[in-house]
Amino acid sequence: MGIYDMTGPAVEINFMGYAVPGQRGQGIHQRLRARAFAFDDGNKHLVFVSVDGGMGSDLVKMRVLERLNQELGEGVYTNDNLAISGTHTHSGPAGFLQYVLFQVTSLGYVQETLDAWVNGISNAIIAAHKDLQTANILVNQGMLYGSNINRSPTSYLLNPEEERAQYPEGDTDKTMLLMEFMNPLTKKPRGVLNFFAVHGTAMNNTNTLVSGDNRGYASYSLERDINGIEVPTGKGSFVAAFASTNLGDVSPNTAGPRCIDTGLPCDGSKSTCNGRCENCIAFGPGTNGDMFESTQIIGNKQYEFAKQLMETATEEITGPIDYRHSFVDMSALNVTLSSGESVKLCDPAMGYSFAAGTTDGPGMFSFSQGTTTGNPFWDKVADFLSTPTEEQVKCQAPKPILINTGGINFPYEWDPRIIPVQILRIGNFFIIAAPNELTTMAGRRLRNAVRKILESGNLVKPGQKIYVAISGLTNTYSSYTVTYEEYQAQRYEAASTIFGPHTLEGYIQEFSRLAKDMVSGQPSVAGPNPPDLSDKMIQLMPEPKFDRVPKGKNFGDVVEGKDVQSVYKNGDLVSATFYAANPRNNQRVEGTYLTVEYKTTDGKLWKTFLNDADWATKFFWLAGKEDPLDLGLSKQSVATLSWKIDSKDIPEAATASGTNFRLCYHGDHKVAKLAKVIPFTGCTATFTIADISK
Repeated sequence: MGIYDMTGPAVEINFMGYAVPGQRGQGIHQRLRARAFAFDDGNKHLVFVSVDGGMGSDLVKMRVLERLNQELGEGVYTNDNLAISGTHTHSGPAGFLQYVLFQVTSLGYVQETLDAWVNGISNAIIAAHKDLQTANILVNQGMLYGSNINRSPTSYLLNPEEERAQYPEGDTDKTMLLMEFMNPLTKKPRGVLNFFAVHGTAMNNTNTLVSGDNRGYASYSLERDINGIEVPTGKGSFVAAFASTNLGDVSPNTAGPRCIDTGLPCDGSKSTCNGRCENCIAFGPGTNGDMFESTQIIGNKQYEFAKQLMETATEEITGPIDYRHSFVDMSALNVTLSSGESVKLCDPAMGYSFAAGTTDGPGMFSFSQGTTTGNPFWDKVADFLSTPTEEQVKCQAPKPILINTGGINFPYEWDPRIIPVQILRIGNFFIIAAPNELTTMAGRRLRNAVRKILESGNLVKPGQKIYVAISGLTNTYSSYTVTYEEYQAQRYEAASTIFGPHTLEGYIQEFSRLAKDMVSGQPSVAGPNPPDLSDKMIQLMPEPKFDRVPKGKNFGDVVEGKDVQSVYKNGDLVSATFYAANPRNNQRVEGTYLTVEYKTTDGKLWKTFLNDADWATKFFWLAGKEDPLDLGLSKQSVATLSWKIDSKDIPEAATASGTNFRLCYHGDHKVAKLAKVIPFTGCTATFTIADISK
């Protein structure tokens, strides 16, 4: 296994997920990581990567494969045996997807983000590939309650009653499915990979600090638990990935939605309050809706339950490695329905309710979920981009088309058409690498269809159980997929099901084809490659300007009156503000902008024990006023560093009474005259913690 930093530009770049133009990075709460797991049975090999990011990207995968060909040899990893899945955090930089629809709020693609992703994912895979060693794989599963709710429950109820009755856990999947990788000599765990359905939206659309959200917290907690607090975050040998699955309609905001103007329940089917979607917002379990506390609570539940599954796992995964992969032009796909009728999927299009957003992140302009008829004004606006044909309108019905993404090729494609489908086999554990956000029931139908084929194929030993996981948002992003019944209600997830009402049946057909190929031992049809739009893509985000500080001050100096106090106690927040430079000058990959340090008992050495990847710290950057003379200089900026003191984070060596602590800021400023970037460090005054001794 391997792990590597893929945080990317922490400031100024729009976050991927909510599509809110004003939600631009202002610092780091958690660094983002790529976590790779390589498997080799002596005959075949594959690698699965879970990334702390919104979703997979076909462009990222192309560039990663190019890098792996250079580093590991041509064809060691290919489209067939590499899967890259996003955890679906909504608090990471955008610009890594190559289709216009996903670039509108990020002002085009962002080379800095793409490079960070490719570098981080590639290095994680290379580390995993070089780390291959004999291991035992254990599997366990169980029901985790209190960590997710369905955000479109009225749509779920449209599914047949007899089908819903098969799932007593209700309208969200509660199963956490976990693989544990054990050292056969020491009998100690080396890592885990698990799947659980919950959205990465515990951090809401007002957050501007990079964060792995609830899954990121779960990974952080389990890795810190096993590796120990002495090991810097992201550097330990134990790697824990909390991967996404069929989370399309599944929210971590377990307190549910309410009207923020009245406190009353929202309209159930439209998720509006007095006709406005932006007033209906779901909240997490944190006190007074505190999103940081909510993220920690939901993430901690996953971490603690994964730990229980690890401790009670006894069943071993055995069998060969295998994989199947195809590219499919979904917009041209003919699908045979269960009735025997043959239908063609639609060209991509987004419906009206797409603009309404969800209760996790509402939209604007008084759009509402559940909209099944158009509006003359917005129809005219949409026609400026592309007027759908009568055939397209009929195909997508009852979805009223707001953006006919399949009909727009200016300045380049707005939505993908060619979609990857993939199945990975690790012994009797199978991963459906789905390129979309499947709703709860859509995922259940897909899993059941694939499992039925695999179980009928005599692929495993008699009596051996087949485990099937859906890995969501993998290899590219084709938005949502709902059931045919849910599509009729046209809530957000249905409006974002781009290939029309039979999209799910199309995916079931294609994944079933791969499963049958695997059972029969036949290769799968490669299909048409997706486009590489890199020579067409537009980037409007400007480079950082040269940095400056007030006269008589230096980069890294503490702002007067903003230094630490001399004594704190456990639970206090330590905070200081420094004269800063734009963090985009240097992403400090595998490094940090912030350190929390203590002085050794001999008084000779400062030792770091926390950095900007730790949950207890926050790095917040704020640009100042524009250069009034417009000389090309940047704004005068400041950075505020904070640490919430918790005794459990402090090493034993630092718990002696009177130990001195400090916060340090590590930055890089761009010099106009020298045209280069120069690193600097500034530290606070020292302080002590009154009650920290153990």
